[in-house]
Amino acid sequence: MPDLSVIVHGPNVQDHLPALLDTLDAHPLTGVEVIVAAVGDWAREAAERHAPAFTVLPLPDGAGDAAARAAGAARASGRWLHFVHAKDGVPAGAPRTVAEHTADLPGTVDVLLTDHVRSTWRASGLPSPDGPRLARAAGSGLALSLDEHAALLATAPLLGNRAVRAAFWRAHERLLTTDDEPFAAYTALLLADRVACLPHPAYEDRRLRPESLPPVPPEAHHALVERFERLLDLSAARPAVHAVLYDLMVRDCLRAHARAGMPDDVAREFFHRASLAARHHRPEGHRRRTGLEGVRRSLLERDAHAEYRALQAANRTRRRVRSVARAARHRAGTRLRTLQYRRALAEPVDQHLAVFSAYWARGVACNPAAIAAKLAELAPSVRPVWVVTAANAALLPPGTDHVVPGTRRYWEVLARAKYLVNNVNFPDAVVKRPGTVHLQTHHGTPLKRMGLDQMPYPAAARGLDFQALLERVDRWDFGVSANSHSTRMWQRAYPSRHVSLDHGYPRNDVFYTAGAADVRAVRERLGIAPGHRAILYAPTHRDYEAGWTPRLDLAALADRLGEDTVLLVRAHYFYETGASPLTGLRRTGRIIDVSAYDPVEELCLAADALVTDYSSIMFDYANLDRPIVIHADDWETYRTTRGVYFDLTAEAPGPVARDQAELTEILTTGAWRDERAAKARAAFRRRFCEYDDGRAAERVVRRVFLGEDERTLPPVLPVEERTPAPSPEEATAS
Repeated sequence: MPDLSVIVHGPNVQDHLPALLDTLDAHPLTGVEVIVAAVGDWAREAAERHAPAFTVLPLPDGAGDAAARAAGAARASGRWLHFVHAKDGVPAGAPRTVAEHTADLPGTVDVLLTDHVRSTWRASGLPSPDGPRLARAAGSGLALSLDEHAALLATAPLLGNRAVRAAFWRAHERLLTTDDEPFAAYTALLLADRVACLPHPAYEDRRLRPESLPPVPPEAHHALVERFERLLDLSAARPAVHAVLYDLMVRDCLRAHARAGMPDDVAREFFHRASLAARHHRPEGHRRRTGLEGVRRSLLERDAHAEYRALQAANRTRRRVRSVARAARHRAGTRLRTLQYRRALAEPVDQHLAVFSAYWARGVACNPAAIAAKLAELAPSVRPVWVVTAANAALLPPGTDHVVPGTRRYWEVLARAKYLVNNVNFPDAVVKRPGTVHLQTHHGTPLKRMGLDQMPYPAAARGLDFQALLERVDRWDFGVSANSHSTRMWQRAYPSRHVSLDHGYPRNDVFYTAGAADVRAVRERLGIAPGHRAILYAPTHRDYEAGWTPRLDLAALADRLGEDTVLLVRAHYFYETGASPLTGLRRTGRIIDVSAYDPVEELCLAADALVTDYSSIMFDYANLDRPIVIHADDWETYRTTRGVYFDLTAEAPGPVARDQAELTEILTTGAWRDERAAKARAAFRRRFCEYDDGRAAERVVRRVFLGEDERTLPPVLPVEERTPAPSPEEATAS
């Protein structure tokens, strides 16, 4: 008996079905069967191309979603069912993740709620807002009572983002078999004995362009009210659940009234029906909302449609007035900025002024910081000025000359500086003056797609204006590279006439120049006792998640690793430290949140080993020739959604773990640093540490600021001839 039956159902709407079936067929799995309830000839022809790997059930044109789901469920033999509409998608590897997770669930769990991504005709793979809610609930246990976790009803009401136990589905098939998918989705949660949560995207909800769909008849709007009334009747004896459903009903009715563009008579009738439902089902003692939302709800309960329409009109007018005022202020500010900047551009270029910035003006960091330090040594006549946000200015080293973005002096130094150094890009308004030098240092070796290579991945590009990007790239004179892989990728991602400086990453120099005393000092600052193993865990950002979701149970991992191991946990800088789920996770010094610790290179020096997923820190840490373990629990989703340049799982710098159990086994045995791991790391270092040898900053400064010919620069040492900084074990023994 299969563990999971994936039931694809429905017609081949706008030809989305072939891509869905191709994804499922490209990752066949034992324990997972695929059944296609194909509605119409077009869907049947697409499905039959995948027979006999998939079971194909031809259904006539016009068969509804409920009939198609029922036909698929009747043929399914899996213990769990996952319904996937033919217009939607499944992230690569998702069935495996769902099957593995359901195998570990207690018998009381009837529904597994999963995260999902969203797609429209404009973009695909957009993160849902459900991830953080699911992650919080998952931390409460494997089998959850809906009465104690009623907020789970606020997840998107899709059948595709929940797997259901087959026996449960068949026991309640009469209620669940309906063409009203949101009703079936809500009802599945209401009827479940227990619910489990999986904060990994296992479904792609594709929203078709409204203009391509048939007009919505008036009775469909009324069906929204009827749906919630049925759900509220089902939950009448469950106060917490009833209250959440009531709020969802009022919210959805008000949204439908605002967005549907109904004729006034239809809108008035819809508002009246929603008002009756709101008064009839209002929970006893239900707290009224405050502010504008409270006013809207009060008008609904009073059935005051004319007043509600007047409120809508007033709000639209107020928004228009505010928009006009904002535009006027923006134009005035732009004129002032433009005037100040143009005046500064008329001044001569200051041959001894260099402007530095890193990570969108976060502070003194990364390659720009290493270049600035070497510049002070080799060319002290060049004055560095850092661009730093007002919030981060207080964190600067004492005496650092800096400007805050948007200020008068900010535009003055940008206009007059001979050198502009950044690891991202300066604003679009910056003019490339003749005789100035723009140095792009980048901030990592690319595993994920960058620049123009993001065009097929809208979730990663997030509305990036590629034409504006190219105009910024055209300002570059030089780009720094750590290896030939990066050089090639930058050429295709950022096509322009800039010169590639194949000199190594200056920020990585410290991995060859630091001594035993430096390593010991960092560990002392972090509170790591001599002889204890320190493991740096540094996961990366995921474009398909709305916020950072911890992918490991760090407390459980620390317990398994024992008293002599310290976990240094660093969240990606895209996430605010104050909102980090790591807050409060310190456990007798064995888990240390180092998300706010700078520079990250010191954390690398302190660590005996690195655990990461797809972060570029792996390429930097490899310079130390210390063990690296890859935790690739969602590799298929990441590769498909973000896009990558190579298969990390096949070319990893060490062992690859696909889940926490595998990671724990690697770290509790010798696998993390055995001969096989060392061999993989050596191959990885030869490819990706190609130009890093401890003298990158010197080569960059001499080439860019001192104008030396590349042939006069220190040659790059072969990887085999370099001596990295001592390991913590070596530093302690020395």
